[in-house]
Amino acid sequence: MSELRDWPPGGTPGPGGDGVDKGSKARCSCRVWVFLVSLTLVFLTSLFFSASLRGGVGFNYLEAPGWEESRRVKLVPSYAGARRPSAAASSQQRTCECPRCVGDPGVSDWFDENYDPDVSPVWTRDNGQLPPDVYYWWVMLQPQFKPHSIQQVLLKLFQVVPGRSPYGSWDPGRCLRCAVVGNSGNLRGAGYGATIDGHNYIMRINLAPTVGFEEDAGSHTTHHFMYPESAKNLAANVSFVLVPFKTLDLVWITSALSTGQIRFTYAPVKQFLRVDKDKVQIFNPAFFKYVHDRWTRHHGRYPSTGMLVLFFALHVCDEVNVFGFGADGRGNWHHYWEQNRYSGEFRKTGVHDADYEAQIIQRLAKAGKITVFPGK
Repeated sequence: MSELRDWPPGGTPGPGGDGVDKGSKARCSCRVWVFLVSLTLVFLTSLFFSASLRGGVGFNYLEAPGWEESRRVKLVPSYAGARRPSAAASSQQRTCECPRCVGDPGVSDWFDENYDPDVSPVWTRDNGQLPPDVYYWWVMLQPQFKPHSIQQVLLKLFQVVPGRSPYGSWDPGRCLRCAVVGNSGNLRGAGYGATIDGHNYIMRINLAPTVGFEEDAGSHTTHHFMYPESAKNLAANVSFVLVPFKTLDLVWITSALSTGQIRFTYAPVKQFLRVDKDKVQIFNPAFFKYVHDRWTRHHGRYPSTGMLVLFFALHVCDEVNVFGFGADGRGNWHHYWEQNRYSGEFRKTGVHDADYEAQIIQRLAKAGKITVFPGK
């Protein structure tokens, strides 16, 4: 009879038992080594990323000027501007000659606590250096894979467009009336055309056609707010106001007014843009964040273009009247040029909180800072 033999501990029967045991231990050691190396790589990657955000190691497109000088994140940036009422205006409690003036203090505590006239709505040579917290917030709205140096981009941009703000300080002897015209279907049949055209400034957003809609939406425009993907050619007397979401948008406007090199961002864009270069204005990212922090209070990922334009008007105008915002009389959300009034195209976009923004508009109206024309 054959003898029964015990297996070597941890091995297998037969002549190769000891070799297999050693191989098993080697594989185990290899796994432990790979695991430790992986943990080390994760740690180093995390450390590198943290260091980059603290200014130790930098990415060109994430380096805000002066980052090493100011590391405290501020709710709203301290920004030098020319809109703060003078001492004389404050003592008189009047900042304009209109019946009701946006800048008059003491009318609404809520408005006075949140309103900051020192945050300029226009990006210029003088305020081109963004506070670090503003820069990092803005650059992550639409992150880019291709880095752009913001300093170089702005330098080239302001060689093509003026790079200055055309708006002055409060004038107690002036009444600058502004119409902010949204794209709501409640304009259809409202007959606001003549009323809208009677304002000093008439601000429109994105597509906003007027031909064929003059009776309800008016025919005049002084400011047209767009981003690259919605841009269109404008008449010579209209200010093109670019609302940038990324540095590539600044590269695009420079290109569209000169070489025509940029044809695509995340979607096709106009290669060349026919607008008055001397009237081009750039919406200030610091003002963008100011609206997000102070007014919409982080409801939604960022404020809608309509909300940005409304607060732009509240910082450059004496009287602000609002048209074409919100739903129509039946509660439907659509554009005034759309045939399908039930499309609801801009009711819920996933990035804006339309309900909260509607509450802000109602509160501004209740405070006497704007007048809302409800439409039909």
